[in-house]
Amino acid sequence: MTTRGLYVGRFSPFHLGHLKTIKTILEEVDELIIVIGSAQQSHTTADPFTAGERILMIHYSLKTGKIPLENIFCIPVYDIFRNPIWVSHVQSFTPPFSVVFTNNSLIRRLFVEAGYQVRSSKLVKRSSYKGSNIRQLMIEGAKWEHLVPLSVQKVIADIDGLKRLQEIKQTTD
Repeated sequence: MTTRGLYVGRFSPFHLGHLKTIKTILEEVDELIIVIGSAQQSHTTADPFTAGERILMIHYSLKTGKIPLENIFCIPVYDIFRNPIWVSHVQSFTPPFSVVFTNNSLIRRLFVEAGYQVRSSKLVKRSSYKGSNIRQLMIEGAKWEHLVPLSVQKVIADIDGLKRLQEIKQTTD
């Protein structure tokens, strides 16, 4: 029987911590659903990239990381801002799954209440590999590239994402 897991994140941007976490999760499950949360958000300092751009970051990072893509489902899910029905909202977008991987206490609580097995995913160098930290480095013009896969650097360059984020920050100050 196939074991299918679920991993939720905003992936804005997808970084090396996410990549390591996915590799670790795939040691426990046969297939993995990666839910791209807050998929409706883009062009903000917290979520500068579109769902499609985040899908590209994940897809190319997994491909170059030699992770078999036939075992991965990347699914964007919009926020609904109603926690009691959020799990059923996620279920409506995804294939069935039996285990959820998260370190987010709210996500953990919601899936436990819905009857799912929930496991913690090991956080890798959390102080460095944190989306808000990486975005801040990008805004400041500091070194950030070493925190993300090369394929993410390429996607960000192709969409002029660094300039986008810096301009968004200027307009919100």
